[in-house]
Amino acid sequence: MSPRIMITAPRKSCGKTTVTIGLAAAWKQLGLTVRAFKKGPDFIDPMWLAKASGHVCRNLDFHLMGEEAVCDHFLAHAAGCDVALVEGNHGYFDGQDLEGGDCSAALAKRLQTPAILVVDCKGTSRGIAPLINGHLAFPDGGWIRGVILNNVASPRHEKRLRQVLERYCPLPVLGCLPRSGAIAIVERHLGLQPVAEEEPLLERILTIRDFISRHVDVAGILELARSAPPLPAPTPRAVTLPASRVRVAVAMDQATHFYYPENLEALQTLGVELRPFSLLNDATLPEADGLYIGGGFPEVFMERLAANRPLLSRIRDAAETGMPVYAECGGLMVLAESLVWGGREAAMIGALPIALSMEAKPVGYGYMEIEGSGLLPWPGEGRRIRCHEFHHSRVIRQGEGIRHAFRVRRGFGVDGEGDGILYRNILACYAHFHALAAEGWAGFLADFWAGKKKST
Repeated sequence: MSPRIMITAPRKSCGKTTVTIGLAAAWKQLGLTVRAFKKGPDFIDPMWLAKASGHVCRNLDFHLMGEEAVCDHFLAHAAGCDVALVEGNHGYFDGQDLEGGDCSAALAKRLQTPAILVVDCKGTSRGIAPLINGHLAFPDGGWIRGVILNNVASPRHEKRLRQVLERYCPLPVLGCLPRSGAIAIVERHLGLQPVAEEEPLLERILTIRDFISRHVDVAGILELARSAPPLPAPTPRAVTLPASRVRVAVAMDQATHFYYPENLEALQTLGVELRPFSLLNDATLPEADGLYIGGGFPEVFMERLAANRPLLSRIRDAAETGMPVYAECGGLMVLAESLVWGGREAAMIGALPIALSMEAKPVGYGYMEIEGSGLLPWPGEGRRIRCHEFHHSRVIRQGEGIRHAFRVRRGFGVDGEGDGILYRNILACYAHFHALAAEGWAGFLADFWAGKKKST
């Protein structure tokens, strides 16, 4: 099995994403094939890691996928690379399970992957020792094999930290990062700024790469990755894409770009031909039988979206004449009549008789569980599906004729009770589904989009 390493931290916002991006880009520069993975359901960090590594980044999530599926997924996509790079989420021991069965430490143990702890050293010196030693002594802490010191104020601060660790901690210091605004990635209300919004993206990644290369033992971390014990070889899987069964226009641009690669791949294996287009820049839809609008941050571009009235009108007309439309979160927002944010209001597509407002605090955030209401063949009456939601938008007005395909058993959805707006031939939800967690999702959508084609 390929060399592998996990980058983790005691808590969120310690710098682990920056370190992971820098390592991926540095190893890529050396000519290595790097496969990146992100623990959790996040969309944004994987985009950065995909750009830095040059390969698709995959999510690993115990809560959604289950332990066996996570391991199989990792084995299948890490096979044959020079190094597999896993970024943890939250703190190393943080998760839903009180016993720690779904945290980054559990993932490191299950994948037998050495972990490096990125520690924010702002305002501390000797106190770093009990923090790190506490991690080592906690269950499954033994997979931590090194530390990277971040947010170090000065050479004097660095010297003191190294002295403390040499005296009290049995771990090597594999990097020391001075405070630097040059490598900061802007944080948004739902995490890091998406790469699709970063105009000088390559320049930013190269800056991070050079910074990490200067201050981190890149070669030493690679050797640590190579020390990982063998894992079973993945089961060979032959994937043959069938002939096109249905053509689906997929909105992919700066406003809507939250798509799990596994979801798109699952649709393609069922004969769905995906035809990308831009809500911001295109004047017309590609020829298609259905429409898929994923998540994103449409509020950031709401004036530009509103200004592209020719395309928005075509989408509304297509929806009104029966084109099957599936939308998640940001896609639901774009389908609304209007969106209000920060005292500004912009007209959206108007295919759904709803109006939305952006709130200062999250309306729905984190893992979610929905149950079929029986209005659709999937997931079926009473069947529960784990998913997740991340939205600050709230439905403030809802017109007649709307029904909900899902009952919310955990989370918020549209109104705390229902999600999956059904209107005409539109299904729009706040829930984000993952094909490996939501059995039958891809098949349902393929049939949903093909339904209109069969009837014409």
